[in-house]
Amino acid sequence: KWKTIDDKTGQEKSIVEIYQQNGKLYGKVVEILTDKKDAKCDNCEGSDKGKPIKGLVIIKGLEKDGSSYSGGSITDPNTGKTYKCAIKLNGSNKLDVRGYIGIQALGRTQTWVKVK
Repeated sequence: KWKTIDDKTGQEKSIVEIYQQNGKLYGKVVEILTDKKDAKCDNCEGSDKGKPIKGLVIIKGLEKDGSSYSGGSITDPNTGKTYKCAIKLNGSNKLDVRGYIGIQALGRTQTWVKVK
């Protein structure tokens, strides 16, 4: 389980549980740490539209790629936008989560902290 931290405000936002299913990594929001505990993903597309953010699978289908995982997607529940995603451990207690469009160089990274 990882605590998400907004890279712009530094605010702790949620707890995401990362798990493996059929050889791929997924990440589900298991707790919301802001006052938006009942928020729904109103801007999401497809089957996620209107679903509660708590319980939403926001990281989908990452595959092992050397020392990192990539090839899947991440959804920003606040905007509903979906980006390509790559994640990599940064030491033992931090996870660098990069969302991008096109190539990785054109994205942004959040560092999530392991929940003890």
